[in-house]
Amino acid sequence: MEPCDPRRKRIAVIGGGLVGALNACFFARRGFHVDVYEAREDIRVASFARGRSINLALSHRGRQALRAVGMEEQIVAKGIPMRARRIHTPSGKKYSIPYGKKDQYILSVDRANLNKELLTAAETYSNTKLFFGHKLLGCNAELGTLSIKRKEFMRQTRFNYSHEYIPHGYMELTIPPKDGDFAMEPNYLHIWPRNTFMMIALPNMVLTQGHVLLGNRMGLDKSFTCTLFMPFEEFEKLTTGEQVLGFFQTYFPDAIPLIGEQELKHDYFLLPAQAMISVKCSSYNLSSRCVLMGDAAHAVVPFYGQGMNAGFEDCLVFDELMDQFHNDLGACLPEFSRLRVPDDHAISDLAMYNYVEMREHVNSTWFIFRKRVDNFLHALMPSTIVPLYTMVSQHVIPHFCELLLPGFGVVTFSCNPSQVTFTRIRYHEALQRWKWQTKVLIDHRSSFIDQTVALTVQRTSRHDGGNQACRSPGRTLPEVDLRDVRKQLVIWEKDPVHVLQLLFIAR
Repeated sequence: MEPCDPRRKRIAVIGGGLVGALNACFFARRGFHVDVYEAREDIRVASFARGRSINLALSHRGRQALRAVGMEEQIVAKGIPMRARRIHTPSGKKYSIPYGKKDQYILSVDRANLNKELLTAAETYSNTKLFFGHKLLGCNAELGTLSIKRKEFMRQTRFNYSHEYIPHGYMELTIPPKDGDFAMEPNYLHIWPRNTFMMIALPNMVLTQGHVLLGNRMGLDKSFTCTLFMPFEEFEKLTTGEQVLGFFQTYFPDAIPLIGEQELKHDYFLLPAQAMISVKCSSYNLSSRCVLMGDAAHAVVPFYGQGMNAGFEDCLVFDELMDQFHNDLGACLPEFSRLRVPDDHAISDLAMYNYVEMREHVNSTWFIFRKRVDNFLHALMPSTIVPLYTMVSQHVIPHFCELLLPGFGVVTFSCNPSQVTFTRIRYHEALQRWKWQTKVLIDHRSSFIDQTVALTVQRTSRHDGGNQACRSPGRTLPEVDLRDVRKQLVIWEKDPVHVLQLLFIAR
């Protein structure tokens, strides 16, 4: 690919999945002639859709990309807001862990429907053609996450590549509607964490057809798509319907009446457990002729809900670079690699970590306490303390400046909380900031806990003065003037550079 008038240039997009179809829209809007080649048949007319079907969590990064091509509203209208994780214990008890503030949520969307809408949108451009049943030739590799396109890159010198299959697979089931409505609360991501394995359920709103994994009941309006994540050897132990039922009676008893005994024993054996892989490579471009995006560049395990969002952000970042470099592809491609490789590697690491968090840490009292402390401190100091999930998935991110801190190098954080911008903090910066925040909270946990307890007690007390000394059960706290605490928090928020320097000088 070379810089020139887009109207005289032809772009070939290999792969008509989510990222490929969205990329076609971006290029077509710029006037390029776009040819999309997809090895599968057109899923919009296929009577039997194959492939991955894990429900997708659409968050701010993905929505920004859809907004740029004018598709955000129609996709969001068919999604279901999920404002918290809903934890199901083995005893049947349930509790919630919010993702962030009350107005922050992610959207459950159907993969197949989203792909269909993106293909239809791409096809509306007169300068775009879709070719189905067309496979990229030149190497013997199966389609899927181990991309043919990436295989071609691996023949080049100085191309780094690694992949890791996790020891867990996944299998999908469904919870049908009950009396025409959702069988569980719909505005949650439901999780059954069991330490070494887990099951999740995401709500469905849009009627879909031909979904291979859910038998003749799939895609029903107001159903839930359940995904069981478990080590392969555990899947292999369950060979009969009665064994499956016994397993669920032990670990997921409340899910049995929701799924149905007969349906559970039948659907479990529809397909074998599917593998999950994490891929890292660099760089993403071959000179100015070819570039990798989406799963071809950075396949991630699905536990942070950012695989699609990261792929969509690839498209948006590239489009922004096209603006910056005036459609000069020779300049855009290497700059795209420079920007996206560290970010995509970071979200890959976060996704691997989040699997442990989802299946194990959410059972921990300390984890729940830390979440509440993070959210409470974020409410008090929204520009200084920002929970990791908010940085990765939400959109209210302050304007950042940099400070050199011992042991961390240059750390990025808000330098003027009154100048809040709505932006997409880069994944690797979110990871760096989260590590720093964790260290600060651990190193200074006594001070933070004392002041947090004092403020928490003040908020729940009924006295009017707001000046009563607060003490926690079993621990003697110093006399605390809550008005002084509030004043100090305001000072911290106005001048975080100064307070951070003091914290590290005091270490």
